[in-house]
Amino acid sequence: MKKRVMVAMSGGVDSSVTAALLLEQGYEVMGGTMKLWEGSVPERVVADAARVAGQLGIPHHVFSLGELFQTKVIDYFRGEYFQGRTPNPCVVCNRYLKFGSLLAKARELGCDYLATGHYVRSVYDEARQIYTLRKGVDPKRDQSYFLFNLTPKQLAQTLFPLGEFTKLAVREKARGFGLPVAQKPDSQEICFIPDGNYVSFIQNTCPQQAVPGRIIDLQGNHLGTHQGIIHYTIGQRKGLGIAATKPLYVVDIRPQTNEVVVGDNEAISAPGLIATNLNWLLPLAEIEAEPVAVKIRSTAQPVTAKLSWQNDQESLAVIFEKPQRAVTQGQAAVFYRNDLVIGGGIIEKSIN
Repeated sequence: MKKRVMVAMSGGVDSSVTAALLLEQGYEVMGGTMKLWEGSVPERVVADAARVAGQLGIPHHVFSLGELFQTKVIDYFRGEYFQGRTPNPCVVCNRYLKFGSLLAKARELGCDYLATGHYVRSVYDEARQIYTLRKGVDPKRDQSYFLFNLTPKQLAQTLFPLGEFTKLAVREKARGFGLPVAQKPDSQEICFIPDGNYVSFIQNTCPQQAVPGRIIDLQGNHLGTHQGIIHYTIGQRKGLGIAATKPLYVVDIRPQTNEVVVGDNEAISAPGLIATNLNWLLPLAEIEAEPVAVKIRSTAQPVTAKLSWQNDQESLAVIFEKPQRAVTQGQAAVFYRNDLVIGGGIIEKSIN
């Protein structure tokens, strides 16, 4: 009997090739598209996904998850900026929407698996008897950073057919399958902000939050005026609007006093961080055994670090082998051993 799988279809080349590959491999495939908000962009997503599903001859379901998306992603996204933090909406969306609600919908429809177009691999570990998350083989496309919140149980119910491919190979597969989206450009980083201007998005929905305040240095000297803390993130250099004899960077954002703190290049580096909201994909005994590699943002190179538990294992001190620039509250810290994802958490603060 064929295994049944729902493919999370976004109308793009990656999810479309995922569906075609699984059909080729003998699965019973259906498509599932999350409609997350109203507007022309989600309408095009649904239309493109439906067009591909029609060409492949598979059923296509559309799930309106706007209310959940609003509370779990949009409200979180804005709230983090209001607190002087820099959110990672893809991590949150994956946790609650794609591998939460959509996976549950797939199971309700009798599917054995949910499949996505992420460039990662789920590998069964015989020794541990659990499914593990590993980097995709294409280092330029690896998306394991965004999936650290998954559990071994979720991995056992998920397929990632693109983990063994490069993006170039996926494009070639799309042309080979004759998919109508073979040449479609990759989607932007934040799906609900098509023009990429997150500040305008927040100001248009919450104009009362753009309150001017002081820009100060580490000694408390007043250097200038900012137009609202939502404009700034740790490590930012451009757009400060102040004159100085040396480059200055944002080193702290203080929502309580509505101040942005700037400092020089040395002040932007930190020897470590504190992470909370932790999720582990391996037994804790293994995690404590030896140093790990940590990524403090999706585009960062991994750096060796030592881990030290805090507060009955509810938080974690991460001490880098060498100081890292722009440790940013709200971003994820994800831990690796080679290509194996150990787990991760959310950066609460830097250690100075």
